[in-house]
Amino acid sequence: MAKEIKRIGVLTSGGDAPGMNPAVRAVVRTAAAYGIEVIGIRRGWQGLITGDFVKLTSEGVGHTLSRGGTILYTARSEDFMTEKGRKRAVGTCKVLGLDGIVAIGGDGTFRGALELSRLGIPTVGVPATIDNDIGCTNYTIGFDTACNTAIDCIDKLRDTMQSHERCSVVEVMGRNAGFLALYVGIAVGATAVLVPEKELDFEKDVVERIQASRLAGNTHFMIVVAEGVGSAVEIGHRIKEEVGLDPRVTVLGHIQRGGAPSARDRETATRMGFYAVKAFVEGHSNSIICTQEGEIVEIPIEEALAMKKTLQMYRYEVMEAMQIGSHFERPKKK
Repeated sequence: MAKEIKRIGVLTSGGDAPGMNPAVRAVVRTAAAYGIEVIGIRRGWQGLITGDFVKLTSEGVGHTLSRGGTILYTARSEDFMTEKGRKRAVGTCKVLGLDGIVAIGGDGTFRGALELSRLGIPTVGVPATIDNDIGCTNYTIGFDTACNTAIDCIDKLRDTMQSHERCSVVEVMGRNAGFLALYVGIAVGATAVLVPEKELDFEKDVVERIQASRLAGNTHFMIVVAEGVGSAVEIGHRIKEEVGLDPRVTVLGHIQRGGAPSARDRETATRMGFYAVKAFVEGHSNSIICTQEGEIVEIPIEEALAMKKTLQMYRYEVMEAMQIGSHFERPKKK
């Protein structure tokens, strides 16, 4: 028989992502429907150590669905990486009478949740990161909004690049993953997209693409660079040296984390938050709520953390095929 759940905590940790607030809202309102109290832990795992909390109600989260960022704030915690810090966090859970924690964030957040679960505090994770690089889930909250923000910015840049017949180098987020860069690159019709999963061949990946585009009649060029590939400024310098163009470099930076969450992020966050609470109600815990083939699934946290996600290189092939005058490696006939 499952233990009766009376009170749970919810926190957001790591980098913020649009859609975290709708996820918190869903946790609070679903819990209320089951007669469960929710305590909001502010500033992530650090807040759990210091006892930084606020009681959340259905009315209190009523206007958060369209808000970007996170009303619970977020922070990285070096203290939580220590045994002493984690024991203090467990002490806070016991003092507050928490029967479990919903942790909203990325890989680091889930590793923290795993350590807490090993100390006897049930946890359920909800994936939220604009990088979409969590191995166990097809989709992470925040990715769609971040893509739309980057696309909107690049569309505006394209207007001025066309007017002056210039080359633009745009750096988007993605320290270890190119999902954001490749998705955005396809959507804006980029001349080239540079991602950390693909070793950079500057001559082939940049110079030849610019040349092919120019021979096809284009006079402006858009290069999208994931930050994990290297500095967009350095890429711009190389283009100037090797191609003779004078690129304008734009680093979008943290603007990609902001803004009201898109419809997809609001809906996905709401479903994930709902199922996170339902997992506790049904006696499940120490898991991550994921999307697989469009459906919500629950995966044990240790198994989920061991899973890897690779960049869909077929998207890169699609991007290459969209370039006028380009020649990409075609599949060999059997």
